[in-house]
Amino acid sequence: MPQLTAQFKDKLIQCLCPPGNGVFTVNTAKERKEQLHQTMFGQASDIDNLWKSSLDKLPGASSAIILGVASDCGGGILRGANWGPLFLRTTLLKSYPDLNTFDLGDIRVIPHLLSDKYLNEATLSNCRKALYQDPQSELCVSPLSITEDVLHDFYAAFPDKGIFGLGGDHSVSYPLTKAYLQAKKKQGKRTAIIHFDAHTDLLVERLGIDLCFGSWCTHILADLPAPEHLIQVGIRSTGKPKSHWEQTFGVKQHWAIEIKELGIEKVIDNILIQLAAQNIDELYVSFDIDAIDDSFASATGTPEPDGLTPNEAMAILRAIAAKYPITGADMMEIAPFTDSSGQGEVSRDKTLKVAGEISAFLLQQLANN
Repeated sequence: MPQLTAQFKDKLIQCLCPPGNGVFTVNTAKERKEQLHQTMFGQASDIDNLWKSSLDKLPGASSAIILGVASDCGGGILRGANWGPLFLRTTLLKSYPDLNTFDLGDIRVIPHLLSDKYLNEATLSNCRKALYQDPQSELCVSPLSITEDVLHDFYAAFPDKGIFGLGGDHSVSYPLTKAYLQAKKKQGKRTAIIHFDAHTDLLVERLGIDLCFGSWCTHILADLPAPEHLIQVGIRSTGKPKSHWEQTFGVKQHWAIEIKELGIEKVIDNILIQLAAQNIDELYVSFDIDAIDDSFASATGTPEPDGLTPNEAMAILRAIAAKYPITGADMMEIAPFTDSSGQGEVSRDKTLKVAGEISAFLLQQLANN
């Protein structure tokens, strides 16, 4: 059995925090965090020590590993996805208490930061002092950079375990998928990403920033065996036709309107044909909740009409999971306090219900594989 080395445990303790604590708050949501901790640990006090002790169980734990990244600094329409991990965890614990998972905790997030590559040395030093009490530390300080760094070590130590990322805006999927793809390449696995989204996320940059919620897909293409190993489902909000994206980037797309016109079974057949032609060994599923029609999921930064129904999304997931092991996944862009429908908590709860069902299914697949 792989071991949790003292060095890696120390990195986890420094770079992560207990589940639910990754969203930066003062007093806001204190009660929600305490409720989560009570459910997970049986008490709401001394959580840091309980969490640190729980890490020792990682080697023998489930292969479905939950990691929260409560960052929305890579968003930019309506913010609020930093609350997604806290609320989705609560939903999963309440509605799916028997899931076989291990919760690694949350990435420590300085909410103004995105990636270390955008920071000068003075800022890096100041942030290392704030996070690690050591301005000379070599650890990363930004959520995307910390996530990638931790996961490279995670996959090296536990190659048979899979990460389920709780976001956060969709820029978070950049380090999640990059670390996954590079690890699988070292293992000799041919992988594909099934990306559910209303948007292509294939910008080269947005307002000069190359890593964000609208561009992360562009920058992981080089880590895929081939560009067509990125298969996008549910696309409908883009200023350019499908042919532009497929011809420019080499990806494969199944727009939401195709599901309405061709039927879900035909689209599933087309996806399976593509995967078979690519000789895929394992799959990563990245799910932006706005792939779902806004009548079902409006608590997100960019809700869109004419999307997938929850049943259609689940039908696709069940079909691909029946043929291929899903060994990495994420759920992104749940913004519980953001509501475009005017229904308030009703909208939030509907969105979380859909996200919970999809997330529970993906976690079950990770646990099985």
